[in-house]
Amino acid sequence: MTNHTQPPNLTRGLLAGALGGLVASWVMNLFIAAAMKAHECAKSPEQQAREQLQQNEDGSEDSTIKVADTITWLATGQHLSKEGKQMGGPIVHYAFGTLMGACYGALAQYSKSTTAYAGTAFGTGLFIAADEIIVPALGLSKPPTQQTASDQLLHYAAHLVYGATTELVRRYIA
Repeated sequence: MTNHTQPPNLTRGLLAGALGGLVASWVMNLFIAAAMKAHECAKSPEQQAREQLQQNEDGSEDSTIKVADTITWLATGQHLSKEGKQMGGPIVHYAFGTLMGACYGALAQYSKSTTAYAGTAFGTGLFIAADEIIVPALGLSKPPTQQTASDQLLHYAAHLVYGATTELVRRYIA
């Protein structure tokens, strides 16, 4: 009996994973937006106003916006405008998601265990490494101990969606 499996193709894996990561970043955004909208609808108007006031006083920005602003400052010596931040944050998000997908796709060409649990193991690993360790260590977000359980759960679920979507697209293309 002859084995008809093809040898690993790094380029194909990179491209399939990159496209998977790009699509998954978009799906992840849709998931977070829908979950946040559902969460907001469940709050009383007083609670919404109180949280908005606290958010304005906190002045914290999304980590992707901070990265976009830092890259711009390093390259140009200027910080992003409000409009620039609105564009820069998503660019960083999609670039990172695409890059992580490319890495995933390349690894999947050489080890089937990479795709464990239909990509959700990858999503879990990415959540732990990026959201729980690296991003807080760089001062781009609050440490996990200072985040609410509901925020943690939302972002973990979003990374599961990201991982599964990346695998679905990668498998379809590859």
